[in-house]
Amino acid sequence: PKMKEDNCLHAALICLGMLYYSHAITTDKLNHARPSLHGHHEKGKEGQVLHRSKRGWVWNQFFVIEEYTGPDPVLVGRLHSDIDSGDGNIKYILSGEGAGIIFVIDDKSGNIHATKTLDREERAQYTLTAQAVDRNTNRPLEPPSEFIVKVQDINDNPPEFLHENYHANVPERSNVGTSVIQVTASDADDPTYGNSAKLVYSILEGQPYFSVEAQTGIIRTALPNMDREAKEEYHVVIQAKDMGGHMGGLSGTTKVTITLTDVNDNPPKFPQSVYQMSVSEAAVPGEEVGRVKAKDPDIGENGLVAYSIIDGDGMDMFEITTDYETQEGVVKLKKLLDFETKKSYSLKVEAANVHIDPKFISNGPFKDTVTVKISVEDADEPPVFLKPSYIFEVQENAASGTVVGKVHAKDPDAANSAIRYSIDRHTDLERYFTINAEDGNIKTIKALDREEIAWHNISVFAVEVHKQHQEAKVPVAIKVVDVNDNAPKFAAAYEAFVCENARSNQKFITISADDRDDSANGPRFIFSLPPEIIHNPNFTLRDNRDNTASVLVRREGFSRQKQDLYLLPIVISDGGLPPMSSTNTLTIRVCGCDSNGSMVSCNAEAYMLNAGLSTGALVAILACIVILLVIVVLFVTLKRQKKEPLIVFEEEDVRENIITYDDEGGGEEDTEAFDIATLQNPDGINGFIPRKDIKPEYQYMPRPGLRPAPNSVDVDDFINTRIQEADNDPTAPPYDSIQIYGYEGRGSVAGSLSSLESATTDSDLDYDYLQNWGPRFKKLADLYGSKDTFDDDS
Repeated sequence: PKMKEDNCLHAALICLGMLYYSHAITTDKLNHARPSLHGHHEKGKEGQVLHRSKRGWVWNQFFVIEEYTGPDPVLVGRLHSDIDSGDGNIKYILSGEGAGIIFVIDDKSGNIHATKTLDREERAQYTLTAQAVDRNTNRPLEPPSEFIVKVQDINDNPPEFLHENYHANVPERSNVGTSVIQVTASDADDPTYGNSAKLVYSILEGQPYFSVEAQTGIIRTALPNMDREAKEEYHVVIQAKDMGGHMGGLSGTTKVTITLTDVNDNPPKFPQSVYQMSVSEAAVPGEEVGRVKAKDPDIGENGLVAYSIIDGDGMDMFEITTDYETQEGVVKLKKLLDFETKKSYSLKVEAANVHIDPKFISNGPFKDTVTVKISVEDADEPPVFLKPSYIFEVQENAASGTVVGKVHAKDPDAANSAIRYSIDRHTDLERYFTINAEDGNIKTIKALDREEIAWHNISVFAVEVHKQHQEAKVPVAIKVVDVNDNAPKFAAAYEAFVCENARSNQKFITISADDRDDSANGPRFIFSLPPEIIHNPNFTLRDNRDNTASVLVRREGFSRQKQDLYLLPIVISDGGLPPMSSTNTLTIRVCGCDSNGSMVSCNAEAYMLNAGLSTGALVAILACIVILLVIVVLFVTLKRQKKEPLIVFEEEDVRENIITYDDEGGGEEDTEAFDIATLQNPDGINGFIPRKDIKPEYQYMPRPGLRPAPNSVDVDDFINTRIQEADNDPTAPPYDSIQIYGYEGRGSVAGSLSSLESATTDSDLDYDYLQNWGPRFKKLADLYGSKDTFDDDS
């Protein structure tokens, strides 16, 4: 590398010398051509100074080579004025682009030097202005003059490609010379000077498959019939070199990844000539039998394959579809199979490309065929009925055990197992029928009524004797044939009305009949009167011969007072074999009508209303009586309700209701303010908590000297005695209702708030104030306020 740098430096210096020499010659020629300008300050052969007749600036275009790295500043050029006599009175001044920073001038000699390394790629030229002034007065001696310093290019920039990596595609099997991609490099050097920016392209890697045009950078295919299936991707390295590709030029490279795109140049091919498959005869249509696959090395739409059956004895039994995700042909069952009928089938399957490229049609047919052999496997099939459904008929009211019909099933397997029959009882909940398990004869169990159920739809099972899980089911429809077992009746509950002033032979109602039997045993209906009343004096019957009959008035002058209701029997017969008949009674009421024949009233009591109260009056009287009864009941109920007094003053034993309070609670009447079960008993501190909800197992004997107080004893002594007993017997139940509330420990400074004394105190209180507390405390006032009087009496 060092030798290369030295060679480059020597070459640069040689070029610089040649340029300087060329510049000197050009300046000299220019000076002779332009008598008003001088180049450098020159001397003649005899040493005499030669002067132009007209003074002025020596103007020219200066050059400085770029990237100079020498130790001394580069001499760009020299400016000299004709008036400069060399005595130092003239001062040269330089201004403009880079003046004083890049370019400096010797103010005495006019020499211009470049003090910094210049880069043409950053700036190609500089415009400067020079002027000569008097050194002492700074007075301009000449007008300012501009000149240009151009930076001369050297080959210091290698070529650079626009992209570091390129990606390109080209179809496989392309012709030689097919354009793939164009790569472009650029050189920052001056294209107008020398060959520094003249680029030449060449290929370093990728031969012999590709080539590149030296001047344009276009990459082209170099080999024919490149096959993607053999190699899909190629890596090519392209070089761009300046100096026209000659030695010493700089270069740059780029990588190009070229991918061969697929074309349909390969037909599909089955990997084997015969496929073996099997399917059970129990398979249902649409079930998959097997798959075949033809391999096509092409990809995308070029590798799409469609499958079809073109020949074989199984074309009607099987079909094939294409699974485009896996590129497989799926053989499916088309119809039901029967092992006992045919045990094997053969298919000829074709696989063909969906998209064919006309350019490669000469490569042969883009399809292939294969033979598929399918064997049918025997399956344990359920029984099969000879018919898909059965329809039988049986007459209604037939005797129990009448044969309805027979179903028959057989085992399709080669074993031909025996069959047993049964009725699905979910379809015959009333158990009208039974079936013979051996031969399939269906019989009735009880009589059938067509008018209740005209059709019975049942299901019959057939199972193999030795394989109960193999069963078949068939629907059986049983029609109940009608017989004439129902007599006709009135179609509705008729009630006729006839006016008192009806005329003779006047029709007042038309009746019709209904028969539950089938139409063959029903209409036409025949209407008639019973023979015994055929000469009825009041009414007559006329058969209209359209399954209706009219009732007419035979006489005039009906009266409600004499008879307001008539019952007319009518016989109705049907046209069945044998015919059925019934006698129906028609109710006829006599009504009062106006002159137009419109009904007014049909009540016989209407003639008696004038003799008594009207119906409205009777209703009003009854309503009044009910209201009076309600008032009386309410009055009695209110009288019985009395308001209970808030305090019941009864004579009771005070000893059983004395309450002890050891807290600052709710007063003497607050006996339910606490949950006693959760409060602590003073005796429970020592670990023993007596049960107060049961009677103790033993009782402490009364202390000596303490005996039960008689009824005549003082109440104070009685209470003190009971308190002592309770204090000394921790197991005593609260029979005297003594309760402890909120025990706060012993030795309280607050003391007790109770007006009753404990067994350990001795006090004498005055209870006379209880007399002023009112009647509610009268009992306590009598017990405590009259103590002295009680003592005196005793």
